[in-house]
Amino acid sequence: MVDDDASNLEAVERILRREGYEVLLANSARGALDLCRERSVHVVLTDLMMPGMDGIELLQALQGLVPDASVIVITAYGTIESAVQAMRAGAYDFIEKPFSRMRLLQSVRKAIERHVLLSENRILKAEIHALRGRGPGAIIGNSQALRAALDIARQAAPSTANVLILGESGTGKELLARFIHAESKRKGAFVAVNLAAIPETIVEAELFGHERGAFTGAVSRREGRIAQAEGGTLFLDEVGELSLGVQVKLLRVIQEGTYEPLGGRTRQADFRLVAATNKDLAQLVSEGRFREDLYYRLNVITITSPPLRSRTDDIPLLVEYFLDLYCRKNAKPRLRVTPEAMKKLMSYHWPGNVRELENVIERAVVLGSSSELRVEDLPSAIAGAEQRSNQLVFSIGTPLDEIERRVIKATLEHTRGDKQLAAQLLGISARTIYRKLAEDEQK
Repeated sequence: MVDDDASNLEAVERILRREGYEVLLANSARGALDLCRERSVHVVLTDLMMPGMDGIELLQALQGLVPDASVIVITAYGTIESAVQAMRAGAYDFIEKPFSRMRLLQSVRKAIERHVLLSENRILKAEIHALRGRGPGAIIGNSQALRAALDIARQAAPSTANVLILGESGTGKELLARFIHAESKRKGAFVAVNLAAIPETIVEAELFGHERGAFTGAVSRREGRIAQAEGGTLFLDEVGELSLGVQVKLLRVIQEGTYEPLGGRTRQADFRLVAATNKDLAQLVSEGRFREDLYYRLNVITITSPPLRSRTDDIPLLVEYFLDLYCRKNAKPRLRVTPEAMKKLMSYHWPGNVRELENVIERAVVLGSSSELRVEDLPSAIAGAEQRSNQLVFSIGTPLDEIERRVIKATLEHTRGDKQLAAQLLGISARTIYRKLAEDEQK
């Protein structure tokens, strides 16, 4: 707060400190500039008419010193001309004396929101600039859920252990597999196979390859995906789709390191296996649809690719990344997301995960007709999403056992009962969750 009138300084300071704000006082523009050089300032309230440097001159100086700070001009000499002059010079708001407590607080709250938004946008733009050089396979985000998955992947990468990636469709399981390959010491290729997209009748030939004449239509010899992954990583997506017959042959490759192309001789196999599924393999085992021995061979190291609803902190960065990508692809000016639209995007539950978010942003870019991505540019299901809370509140003195129980319960609700993901988010073992749930049942 800058004012040459001490009583005005004291009155404003009293109002703002009661609301929890940290307030710095200056009785001149020069003093205000000195404070801004020494301290981090988000909002400047300044009188317009002051001896020496006035409010307009201070405003212009602040734009070079603290460009993200919002400046609110306060004056008893409020006229249309002075208000227009201040706003043209870059003031965020203009308040005329005498002002009410509510008017002051309303202006300050909005100015703080503007500062936070500007700071977040600057950080996002810097991160997007860094991501441009990483290509389309970049893993984007810094949320706790994503970091937990990447930490496990990073530890597993240098080993030879098989990795099983669990997660819903659209969560980026293949990106995690590529990350493991990139962080490993293997020099061969990364070979991805979407087993759900290959007809069951040709899965075996696709994986193991075949010799000429091995079956009707085999007019030439063909290398299988296992051979292509020699010295590298074989990624089997939707491994739960494998037939029991092919499961037996895959198990032999894992156990013995050898395989036989259709119509060919035994060959050595040297690859790192990473498998992924959106199905409950343990349930498939109990139903007799997936071999138990293969399940345990695949499930040496398990990583859960978190759903987007568990990493809402990453949504702004993902939105900016996809906006940058599709605005450039469609030769459109870079769109800005309105705060209201971002709130809606962060409130939606995203059943289709990151893939659905990408489609929503591409649609908004292609069909949008303004320089902003607004709420009305979003699908009705997202535009109508209600604000969700991801916080728990405890009274002082709540027993630690009760806090732990409620946190585990809320996290399981958030992950829709996925205990492996809940454990990953909480930084504990799944065994701990099972034990806590068993203790609750006994009470």
